[in-house]
Amino acid sequence: MTQAFFNEMFERSDLEARGVTAVAFRGVANPRTHYRDFMAWLSAQSEQQIDIKRAEADLNFRRVGITFAVYGTSDLPGIIPERTIPFDVIPRIFPADEWRALERGLRQRVNALNRFIHDIYHEQDIIRAGIIPEAQIVGNSQYRPEMRGVDVARDIYAHIAGIDIVRAGQGEFYVLEDNLRVPSGVSYMLENRKMMMRLFPDLFARNRVAPVAHYPDLLLDTLRAAAPAGAENPTIVVMTPGMYNSAYFEHAFLAQQMGVELVEGQDLFVENDCVYMRTTQGPQRVDVIYRRVDDDFLDPLVFRPDSALGVPGLISAYRAGNVSLCNAVGTGIADDKSIYPYVPDMVRFYLGEEPILNNVPTWMCRKPDDLAYVLDHLPELVVKETHGAGGYGMLVGPASTAAQIAEFRAVLEAHPEKYIAQPTLALSTCPTYVEAGIAPRHIDLRPFVLSGTEVRMVPGGLTRVALREGSLVVNSSQGGGTKDTWVLER
Repeated sequence: MTQAFFNEMFERSDLEARGVTAVAFRGVANPRTHYRDFMAWLSAQSEQQIDIKRAEADLNFRRVGITFAVYGTSDLPGIIPERTIPFDVIPRIFPADEWRALERGLRQRVNALNRFIHDIYHEQDIIRAGIIPEAQIVGNSQYRPEMRGVDVARDIYAHIAGIDIVRAGQGEFYVLEDNLRVPSGVSYMLENRKMMMRLFPDLFARNRVAPVAHYPDLLLDTLRAAAPAGAENPTIVVMTPGMYNSAYFEHAFLAQQMGVELVEGQDLFVENDCVYMRTTQGPQRVDVIYRRVDDDFLDPLVFRPDSALGVPGLISAYRAGNVSLCNAVGTGIADDKSIYPYVPDMVRFYLGEEPILNNVPTWMCRKPDDLAYVLDHLPELVVKETHGAGGYGMLVGPASTAAQIAEFRAVLEAHPEKYIAQPTLALSTCPTYVEAGIAPRHIDLRPFVLSGTEVRMVPGGLTRVALREGSLVVNSSQGGGTKDTWVLER
Protein backbone atom coordinates (compact mmCIF):
# COMPACT_ATOMS: atom_id res chain seq x y z
CA MET A 1 0.00 0.00 0.00
CA THR A 2 1.53 3.31 -1.05
CA GLN A 3 1.08 6.44 1.03
CA ALA A 4 -0.47 8.10 -2.02
CA PHE A 5 -3.42 5.74 -1.52
CA PHE A 6 -4.90 8.08 1.08
CA ASN A 7 -5.30 10.89 -1.44
CA GLU A 8 -8.46 9.51 -2.98
CA MET A 9 -10.16 7.31 -0.40
CA PHE A 10 -8.41 7.24 2.96
CA GLU A 11 -6.77 9.59 5.40
CA ARG A 12 -3.02 9.15 5.81
CA SER A 13 -3.33 8.58 9.57
CA ASP A 14 -5.70 5.65 9.07
CA LEU A 15 -3.28 3.78 6.86
CA GLU A 16 -0.11 4.55 8.77
CA ALA A 17 -1.68 3.55 12.08
CA ARG A 18 -3.26 0.34 10.85
CA GLY A 19 -0.75 -0.90 8.25
CA VAL A 20 -3.56 -1.81 5.86
CA THR A 21 -2.77 -4.23 3.04
CA ALA A 22 -3.91 -3.65 -0.52
CA VAL A 23 -6.31 -6.58 -0.79
CA ALA A 24 -7.82 -6.51 2.69
CA PHE A 25 -8.60 -2.81 3.13
CA ARG A 26 -12.38 -3.10 3.02
CA GLY A 27 -13.93 -2.34 6.37
CA VAL A 28 -10.53 -1.79 8.04
CA ALA A 29 -9.60 1.83 7.47
CA ASN A 30 -11.92 4.79 7.87
CA PRO A 31 -12.52 6.27 4.41
CA ARG A 32 -12.67 9.96 3.69
CA THR A 33 -16.14 11.39 4.30
CA HIS A 34 -17.30 11.46 0.68
CA TYR A 35 -16.39 7.77 0.20
CA ARG A 36 -18.16 6.43 3.31
CA ASP A 37 -21.51 5.56 1.73
CA PHE A 38 -19.82 3.83 -1.17
CA MET A 39 -17.48 1.88 1.11
CA ALA A 40 -20.37 0.76 3.29
CA TRP A 41 -22.07 -0.57 0.17
CA LEU A 42 -18.91 -2.22 -1.19
CA SER A 43 -18.20 -3.97 2.11
CA ALA A 44 -21.61 -5.64 1.87
CA GLN A 45 -20.91 -7.09 -1.61
CA SER A 46 -19.37 -10.50 -2.12
CA GLU A 47 -16.42 -10.94 -4.45
CA GLN A 48 -18.55 -13.24 -6.57
CA GLN A 49 -21.22 -10.56 -7.00
CA ILE A 50 -18.64 -8.01 -8.12
CA ASP A 51 -16.95 -10.47 -10.49
CA ILE A 52 -20.30 -11.13 -12.20
CA LYS A 53 -20.91 -7.41 -12.63
CA ARG A 54 -17.40 -6.85 -14.01
CA ALA A 55 -17.93 -9.58 -16.60
CA GLU A 56 -21.32 -8.10 -17.51
CA ALA A 57 -19.71 -4.69 -18.05
CA ASP A 58 -17.07 -6.10 -20.39
CA LEU A 59 -19.69 -8.03 -22.35
CA ASN A 60 -21.92 -4.98 -22.74
CA PHE A 61 -19.06 -2.72 -23.84
CA ARG A 62 -18.20 -5.25 -26.54
CA ARG A 63 -21.81 -5.64 -27.59
CA VAL A 64 -22.32 -1.89 -27.95
CA GLY A 65 -19.03 -1.57 -29.82
CA ILE A 66 -17.24 0.72 -27.36
CA THR A 67 -13.75 0.00 -28.63
CA PHE A 68 -10.60 1.78 -29.75
CA ALA A 69 -8.19 0.84 -32.51
CA VAL A 70 -4.66 -0.21 -31.52
CA TYR A 71 -2.22 0.69 -34.26
CA GLY A 72 0.96 -1.30 -34.84
CA THR A 73 -0.07 -4.38 -32.83
CA SER A 74 -0.99 -6.76 -35.66
CA ASP A 75 1.29 -8.91 -37.79
CA LEU A 76 -1.32 -8.97 -40.56
CA PRO A 77 -1.11 -6.18 -43.18
CA GLY A 78 -4.14 -3.89 -43.16
CA ILE A 79 -5.51 -5.37 -39.93
CA ILE A 80 -5.99 -2.94 -37.03
CA PRO A 81 -7.07 -4.75 -33.84
CA GLU A 82 -9.76 -3.19 -31.69
CA ARG A 83 -10.06 -3.53 -27.93
CA THR A 84 -12.40 -2.46 -25.22
CA ILE A 85 -10.87 -0.15 -22.64
CA PRO A 86 -10.84 -2.00 -19.29
CA PHE A 87 -13.52 -0.58 -17.01
CA ASP A 88 -13.21 -0.57 -13.23
CA VAL A 89 -16.36 -0.62 -11.13
CA ILE A 90 -14.90 1.34 -8.20
CA PRO A 91 -15.64 5.00 -9.02
CA ARG A 92 -13.50 8.00 -8.28
CA ILE A 93 -15.49 10.36 -6.05
CA PHE A 94 -15.18 14.13 -5.58
CA PRO A 95 -16.94 16.11 -2.85
CA ALA A 96 -18.88 19.10 -4.18
CA ASP A 97 -16.60 21.79 -2.72
CA GLU A 98 -13.45 20.17 -4.10
CA TRP A 99 -15.01 19.97 -7.55
CA ARG A 100 -16.10 23.63 -7.47
CA ALA A 101 -12.52 24.71 -6.76
CA LEU A 102 -11.20 22.53 -9.60
CA GLU A 103 -13.87 23.89 -11.95
CA ARG A 104 -12.85 27.49 -11.21
CA GLY A 105 -9.27 26.66 -12.09
CA LEU A 106 -10.26 24.95 -15.33
CA ARG A 107 -12.44 27.85 -16.46
CA GLN A 108 -9.60 30.27 -15.77
CA ARG A 109 -7.04 28.20 -17.64
CA VAL A 110 -9.16 27.62 -20.75
CA ASN A 111 -10.09 31.31 -20.87
CA ALA A 112 -6.40 32.25 -20.83
CA LEU A 113 -5.54 29.67 -23.49
CA ASN A 114 -8.20 31.04 -25.83
CA ARG A 115 -6.90 34.57 -25.28
CA PHE A 116 -3.39 33.35 -26.05
CA ILE A 117 -4.34 31.66 -29.33
CA HIS A 118 -6.18 34.76 -30.53
CA ASP A 119 -3.21 36.94 -29.60
CA ILE A 120 -0.54 34.96 -31.42
CA TYR A 121 -2.58 35.01 -34.63
CA HIS A 122 -3.26 38.75 -34.29
CA GLU A 123 -1.38 41.37 -32.22
CA GLN A 124 1.20 38.99 -30.61
CA ASP A 125 1.29 41.13 -27.48
CA ILE A 126 2.68 38.28 -25.38
CA ILE A 127 5.70 38.05 -27.68
CA ARG A 128 6.30 41.81 -27.63
CA ALA A 129 6.09 41.73 -23.84
CA GLY A 130 8.99 39.26 -23.82
CA ILE A 131 7.06 36.56 -22.00
CA ILE A 132 7.41 33.92 -24.72
CA PRO A 133 10.26 34.01 -27.29
CA GLU A 134 9.01 34.59 -30.82
CA ALA A 135 10.93 31.56 -32.08
CA GLN A 136 8.97 29.37 -29.68
CA ILE A 137 5.79 30.42 -31.46
CA VAL A 138 6.47 30.98 -35.14
CA GLY A 139 9.05 28.19 -35.30
CA ASN A 140 6.66 25.65 -33.80
CA SER A 141 5.28 23.04 -36.18
CA GLN A 142 1.81 23.53 -34.66
CA TYR A 143 1.76 27.24 -35.50
CA ARG A 144 -0.35 27.86 -38.61
CA PRO A 145 0.65 31.09 -40.40
CA GLU A 146 -2.45 30.63 -42.55
CA MET A 147 -4.45 31.76 -39.50
CA ARG A 148 -2.71 35.15 -39.13
CA GLY A 149 -5.37 37.83 -39.09
CA VAL A 150 -8.25 35.37 -39.40
CA ASP A 151 -11.16 36.26 -37.13
CA VAL A 152 -13.20 33.40 -35.71
CA ALA A 153 -16.63 33.49 -34.10
CA ARG A 154 -16.56 35.03 -30.60
CA ASP A 155 -12.72 34.88 -30.71
CA ILE A 156 -12.96 31.29 -29.44
CA TYR A 157 -10.47 28.79 -30.79
CA ALA A 158 -10.65 25.89 -28.34
CA HIS A 159 -14.39 25.22 -28.16
CA ILE A 160 -13.74 21.78 -26.64
CA ALA A 161 -10.78 21.34 -24.29
CA GLY A 162 -9.68 18.24 -22.41
CA ILE A 163 -7.40 19.22 -19.53
CA ASP A 164 -5.45 16.38 -17.90
CA ILE A 165 -5.33 16.75 -14.12
CA VAL A 166 -3.34 14.80 -11.53
CA ARG A 167 -3.30 14.97 -7.76
CA ALA A 168 0.05 14.73 -6.02
CA GLY A 169 2.02 15.91 -3.00
CA GLN A 170 -0.34 16.69 -0.13
CA GLY A 171 -3.41 16.43 -2.33
CA GLU A 172 -2.84 19.41 -4.63
CA PHE A 173 -4.13 19.34 -8.20
CA TYR A 174 -1.71 19.87 -11.08
CA VAL A 175 -2.32 20.25 -14.79
CA LEU A 176 -0.35 17.57 -16.59
CA GLU A 177 -1.18 18.72 -20.11
CA ASP A 178 -3.74 20.62 -22.18
CA ASN A 179 -5.54 18.94 -25.10
CA LEU A 180 -6.98 21.50 -27.49
CA ARG A 181 -6.68 20.04 -30.98
CA VAL A 182 -9.12 17.13 -31.13
CA PRO A 183 -9.50 16.02 -27.49
CA SER A 184 -11.06 12.58 -27.15
CA GLY A 185 -12.51 10.39 -24.43
CA VAL A 186 -15.78 12.08 -23.54
CA SER A 187 -17.81 9.17 -24.92
CA TYR A 188 -16.15 6.88 -22.37
CA MET A 189 -17.09 9.31 -19.60
CA LEU A 190 -20.73 9.08 -20.69
CA GLU A 191 -20.76 5.32 -21.28
CA ASN A 192 -19.02 4.63 -17.97
CA ARG A 193 -21.81 6.44 -16.15
CA LYS A 194 -24.50 4.57 -18.09
CA MET A 195 -22.79 1.29 -17.26
CA MET A 196 -22.55 2.04 -13.54
CA MET A 197 -26.22 3.03 -13.41
CA ARG A 198 -27.16 -0.18 -15.23
CA LEU A 199 -25.03 -2.46 -13.03
CA PHE A 200 -25.61 -0.79 -9.65
CA PRO A 201 -28.84 1.27 -9.67
CA ASP A 202 -29.06 1.02 -5.89
CA LEU A 203 -25.79 2.98 -5.58
CA PHE A 204 -27.36 6.00 -7.26
CA ALA A 205 -30.35 5.81 -4.95
CA ARG A 206 -27.96 6.03 -1.98
CA ASN A 207 -25.63 8.69 -3.37
CA ARG A 208 -26.56 12.06 -4.85
CA VAL A 209 -24.26 11.94 -7.86
CA ALA A 210 -24.34 14.94 -10.20
CA PRO A 211 -25.43 13.97 -13.74
CA VAL A 212 -23.20 14.07 -16.83
CA ALA A 213 -25.70 12.81 -19.43
CA HIS A 214 -26.47 16.36 -20.61
CA TYR A 215 -22.97 16.80 -22.07
CA PRO A 216 -24.16 16.27 -25.70
CA ASP A 217 -26.74 19.04 -25.19
CA LEU A 218 -24.04 21.40 -23.91
CA LEU A 219 -21.78 20.43 -26.80
CA LEU A 220 -24.53 21.12 -29.33
CA ASP A 221 -25.18 24.54 -27.76
CA THR A 222 -21.46 25.28 -27.93
CA LEU A 223 -21.29 24.36 -31.62
CA ARG A 224 -24.36 26.45 -32.42
CA ALA A 225 -22.77 29.42 -30.69
CA ALA A 226 -19.75 29.05 -33.01
CA ALA A 227 -21.84 29.46 -36.17
CA PRO A 228 -20.97 32.28 -38.60
CA ALA A 229 -22.96 35.50 -38.30
CA GLY A 230 -26.38 35.22 -39.91
CA ALA A 231 -26.75 31.45 -39.52
CA GLU A 232 -29.89 31.45 -37.39
CA ASN A 233 -30.51 27.70 -37.54
CA PRO A 234 -27.02 26.40 -38.30
CA THR A 235 -26.38 23.04 -39.91
CA ILE A 236 -23.79 21.19 -37.87
CA VAL A 237 -21.82 18.07 -38.79
CA VAL A 238 -19.21 15.89 -37.12
CA MET A 239 -16.29 15.28 -39.49
CA THR A 240 -14.41 12.01 -38.95
CA PRO A 241 -11.34 10.56 -40.68
CA GLY A 242 -13.32 7.34 -41.04
CA MET A 243 -14.04 4.02 -39.41
CA TYR A 244 -10.38 3.06 -39.04
CA ASN A 245 -9.61 5.97 -36.72
CA SER A 246 -8.98 4.91 -33.12
CA ALA A 247 -11.75 7.21 -31.83
CA TYR A 248 -14.34 6.44 -34.53
CA PHE A 249 -16.78 5.07 -31.97
CA GLU A 250 -16.74 8.43 -30.23
CA HIS A 251 -17.28 10.37 -33.46
CA ALA A 252 -20.34 8.29 -34.33
CA PHE A 253 -21.58 8.35 -30.74
CA LEU A 254 -21.47 12.14 -30.41
CA ALA A 255 -23.09 12.71 -33.80
CA GLN A 256 -25.92 10.36 -32.84
CA GLN A 257 -26.34 11.92 -29.39
CA MET A 258 -26.51 15.45 -30.85
CA GLY A 259 -28.77 14.42 -33.74
CA VAL A 260 -26.39 15.71 -36.43
CA GLU A 261 -24.77 14.08 -39.45
CA LEU A 262 -21.50 12.17 -39.26
CA VAL A 263 -19.52 12.92 -42.42
CA GLU A 264 -16.16 12.21 -44.00
CA GLY A 265 -14.25 14.61 -46.20
CA GLN A 266 -15.66 13.01 -49.34
CA ASP A 267 -19.18 13.89 -48.19
CA LEU A 268 -18.41 17.63 -48.34
CA PHE A 269 -17.46 20.02 -51.12
CA VAL A 270 -16.76 23.75 -51.46
CA GLU A 271 -18.39 26.07 -53.96
CA ASN A 272 -18.05 29.87 -53.97
CA ASP A 273 -16.28 29.72 -50.60
CA CYS A 274 -19.19 27.92 -48.97
CA VAL A 275 -19.22 24.33 -47.71
CA TYR A 276 -21.92 21.91 -48.75
CA MET A 277 -22.86 18.39 -47.72
CA ARG A 278 -23.95 15.85 -50.28
CA THR A 279 -27.37 14.45 -49.39
CA THR A 280 -30.04 12.42 -51.18
CA GLN A 281 -32.06 15.66 -51.33
CA GLY A 282 -29.23 17.55 -53.00
CA PRO A 283 -26.47 19.82 -51.59
CA GLN A 284 -27.03 21.25 -48.11
CA ARG A 285 -25.11 24.23 -46.77
CA VAL A 286 -22.95 23.43 -43.72
CA ASP A 287 -22.31 26.13 -41.12
CA VAL A 288 -20.33 24.39 -38.36
CA ILE A 289 -17.94 21.45 -38.60
CA TYR A 290 -16.99 19.69 -35.39
CA ARG A 291 -13.86 18.27 -36.90
CA ARG A 292 -12.06 15.24 -35.51
CA VAL A 293 -9.43 15.48 -38.25
CA ASP A 294 -5.98 16.98 -37.59
CA ASP A 295 -5.02 20.30 -39.21
CA ASP A 296 -2.60 18.68 -41.65
CA PHE A 297 -5.34 16.64 -43.31
CA LEU A 298 -8.16 19.22 -43.48
CA ASP A 299 -7.49 20.76 -46.89
CA PRO A 300 -5.10 19.31 -49.49
CA LEU A 301 -4.90 22.71 -51.19
CA VAL A 302 -3.35 24.29 -48.08
CA PHE A 303 -1.77 21.60 -45.94
CA ARG A 304 -0.80 18.06 -46.99
CA PRO A 305 -1.50 17.69 -50.71
CA ASP A 306 -1.67 13.90 -50.36
CA SER A 307 -4.55 14.01 -47.84
CA ALA A 308 -7.62 12.08 -48.90
CA LEU A 309 -9.39 12.90 -45.62
CA GLY A 310 -9.99 16.59 -46.13
CA VAL A 311 -12.02 18.93 -48.32
CA PRO A 312 -10.34 20.95 -51.10
CA GLY A 313 -11.09 24.64 -50.54
CA LEU A 314 -12.21 24.24 -46.91
CA ILE A 315 -9.66 26.70 -45.54
CA SER A 316 -10.66 29.29 -48.14
CA ALA A 317 -14.28 29.02 -46.96
CA TYR A 318 -13.09 29.16 -43.37
CA ARG A 319 -10.98 32.28 -43.91
CA ALA A 320 -13.95 33.90 -45.66
CA GLY A 321 -16.03 33.38 -42.51
CA ASN A 322 -18.60 31.16 -44.21
CA VAL A 323 -18.02 28.09 -42.06
CA SER A 324 -16.77 27.50 -38.53
CA LEU A 325 -14.37 24.75 -37.52
CA CYS A 326 -14.43 23.47 -33.97
CA ASN A 327 -11.80 23.41 -32.74
CA ALA A 328 -10.25 26.18 -34.80
CA VAL A 329 -7.29 25.54 -37.05
CA GLY A 330 -4.04 26.31 -35.23
CA THR A 331 -5.13 25.51 -31.67
CA GLY A 332 -2.36 22.93 -31.48
CA ILE A 333 0.18 25.64 -30.69
CA ALA A 334 -1.43 26.04 -27.26
CA ASP A 335 -1.30 22.37 -26.27
CA ASP A 336 2.22 21.77 -27.49
CA LYS A 337 4.36 20.64 -24.55
CA SER A 338 7.00 23.27 -25.31
CA ILE A 339 4.34 25.97 -24.72
CA TYR A 340 2.84 24.30 -21.64
CA PRO A 341 5.40 25.81 -19.18
CA TYR A 342 4.19 29.32 -20.13
CA VAL A 343 0.50 28.82 -19.34
CA PRO A 344 0.70 30.24 -15.78
CA ASP A 345 2.29 33.37 -17.31
CA MET A 346 -0.59 33.51 -19.81
CA VAL A 347 -3.08 33.59 -16.92
CA ARG A 348 -1.23 36.50 -15.32
CA PHE A 349 -0.73 38.36 -18.62
CA TYR A 350 -4.21 38.08 -20.11
CA LEU A 351 -6.41 37.87 -17.01
CA GLY A 352 -4.36 39.72 -14.38
CA GLU A 353 -4.92 36.82 -11.97
CA GLU A 354 -2.80 34.26 -10.21
CA PRO A 355 -3.26 30.73 -11.59
CA ILE A 356 -5.62 28.60 -9.55
CA LEU A 357 -4.17 25.38 -10.96
CA ASN A 358 -0.45 24.75 -10.96
CA ASN A 359 1.66 23.25 -13.72
CA VAL A 360 3.94 20.32 -13.01
CA PRO A 361 7.52 21.71 -12.73
CA THR A 362 9.04 21.38 -16.18
CA TRP A 363 12.52 21.50 -17.70
CA MET A 364 12.71 22.63 -21.33
CA CYS A 365 15.48 20.58 -22.88
CA ARG A 366 16.11 23.21 -25.58
CA LYS A 367 17.70 25.29 -22.79
CA PRO A 368 21.34 24.19 -22.16
CA ASP A 369 21.08 24.42 -18.37
CA ASP A 370 17.82 22.48 -18.32
CA LEU A 371 19.26 19.85 -20.66
CA ALA A 372 22.32 19.40 -18.47
CA TYR A 373 20.12 18.83 -15.41
CA VAL A 374 17.88 16.37 -17.26
CA LEU A 375 20.82 14.34 -18.58
CA ASP A 376 22.23 14.13 -15.05
CA HIS A 377 18.91 12.96 -13.59
CA LEU A 378 17.35 10.79 -16.30
CA PRO A 379 16.67 7.84 -13.96
CA GLU A 380 14.50 10.13 -11.80
CA LEU A 381 12.51 12.00 -14.46
CA VAL A 382 9.71 11.61 -16.98
CA VAL A 383 10.81 12.88 -20.41
CA LYS A 384 8.20 13.59 -23.10
CA GLU A 385 8.18 14.60 -26.74
CA THR A 386 6.82 18.11 -27.17
CA HIS A 387 4.49 16.91 -29.94
CA GLY A 388 3.88 13.45 -28.46
CA ALA A 389 0.58 11.94 -27.38
CA GLY A 390 -0.90 8.67 -26.21
CA GLY A 391 2.02 7.80 -23.93
CA TYR A 392 4.34 7.18 -26.87
CA GLY A 393 7.85 8.59 -27.30
CA MET A 394 8.44 9.10 -23.59
CA LEU A 395 10.80 7.86 -20.90
CA VAL A 396 9.64 7.09 -17.37
CA GLY A 397 13.05 7.02 -15.70
CA PRO A 398 12.24 5.09 -12.50
CA ALA A 399 10.52 2.34 -14.53
CA SER A 400 13.22 2.07 -17.23
CA THR A 401 16.26 -0.18 -17.52
CA ALA A 402 19.81 1.14 -17.77
CA ALA A 403 19.82 0.18 -21.46
CA GLN A 404 16.58 2.06 -22.15
CA ILE A 405 17.91 5.14 -20.38
CA ALA A 406 21.16 5.00 -22.36
CA GLU A 407 19.27 4.69 -25.63
CA PHE A 408 16.98 7.59 -24.75
CA ARG A 409 19.95 9.70 -23.66
CA ALA A 410 21.41 9.47 -27.17
CA VAL A 411 18.11 10.56 -28.73
CA LEU A 412 17.78 13.44 -26.27
CA GLU A 413 21.31 14.68 -26.91
CA ALA A 414 20.69 14.62 -30.67
CA HIS A 415 17.36 16.51 -30.56
CA PRO A 416 16.95 18.27 -27.18
CA GLU A 417 14.50 20.82 -28.62
CA LYS A 418 11.95 18.05 -29.11
CA TYR A 419 11.66 17.17 -25.41
CA ILE A 420 10.62 18.42 -22.01
CA ALA A 421 11.18 16.70 -18.66
CA GLN A 422 9.19 16.61 -15.44
CA PRO A 423 9.70 15.10 -12.00
CA THR A 424 8.14 11.75 -11.22
CA LEU A 425 5.23 12.83 -9.06
CA ALA A 426 3.80 10.68 -6.29
CA LEU A 427 0.45 10.54 -8.04
CA SER A 428 -2.63 9.72 -6.03
CA THR A 429 -4.04 6.24 -6.34
CA CYS A 430 -7.53 4.82 -6.11
CA PRO A 431 -8.63 1.30 -5.15
CA THR A 432 -8.99 -0.70 -8.36
CA TYR A 433 -9.97 -4.27 -9.21
CA VAL A 434 -6.98 -6.17 -10.65
CA GLU A 435 -6.16 -9.87 -11.01
CA ALA A 436 -4.98 -10.12 -7.40
CA GLY A 437 -8.04 -8.42 -5.97
CA ILE A 438 -8.39 -4.76 -4.99
CA ALA A 439 -5.16 -2.75 -5.08
CA PRO A 440 -4.06 0.87 -5.45
CA ARG A 441 -3.47 2.10 -8.99
CA HIS A 442 -2.41 5.54 -10.21
CA ILE A 443 -5.05 7.72 -11.83
CA ASP A 444 -5.54 11.00 -13.66
CA LEU A 445 -8.61 12.96 -14.72
CA ARG A 446 -9.63 14.57 -18.01
CA PRO A 447 -12.52 17.03 -17.52
CA PHE A 448 -14.02 18.47 -20.70
CA VAL A 449 -14.42 22.25 -20.85
CA LEU A 450 -16.78 23.81 -23.42
CA SER A 451 -16.39 27.43 -24.54
CA GLY A 452 -19.35 29.04 -26.31
CA THR A 453 -21.49 31.93 -25.12
CA GLU A 454 -19.98 30.98 -21.75
CA VAL A 455 -17.50 28.46 -20.39
CA ARG A 456 -19.35 25.35 -19.19
CA MET A 457 -18.61 21.81 -18.15
CA VAL A 458 -20.45 18.85 -16.70
CA PRO A 459 -19.56 17.80 -13.13
CA GLY A 460 -17.24 14.93 -13.91
CA GLY A 461 -14.72 13.76 -16.44
CA LEU A 462 -12.83 10.75 -17.69
CA THR A 463 -10.81 9.11 -14.93
CA ARG A 464 -8.04 6.99 -16.44
CA VAL A 465 -6.22 4.38 -14.41
CA ALA A 466 -2.82 2.75 -14.92
CA LEU A 467 -3.66 -0.92 -14.42
CA ARG A 468 -0.06 -2.13 -14.33
CA GLU A 469 1.37 -2.11 -10.82
CA GLY A 470 3.60 0.91 -10.28
CA SER A 471 2.87 2.35 -13.74
CA LEU A 472 2.25 6.08 -14.15
CA VAL A 473 1.03 5.79 -17.77
CA VAL A 474 -2.76 5.79 -17.90
CA ASN A 475 -3.29 5.92 -21.68
CA SER A 476 -5.52 3.21 -23.12
CA SER A 477 -2.92 2.55 -25.82
CA GLN A 478 -0.47 1.71 -23.04
CA GLY A 479 -2.71 -0.69 -21.12
CA GLY A 480 -4.69 1.82 -19.07
CA GLY A 481 -8.35 1.56 -18.07
CA THR A 482 -11.14 3.92 -17.00
CA LYS A 483 -13.44 4.60 -14.05
CA ASP A 484 -16.69 6.45 -13.58
CA THR A 485 -16.13 9.87 -12.01
CA TRP A 486 -18.64 10.99 -9.39
CA VAL A 487 -19.18 14.51 -8.14
CA LEU A 488 -21.44 14.48 -5.12
CA GLU A 489 -24.14 17.12 -5.01
CA ARG A 490 -23.96 17.56 -1.25
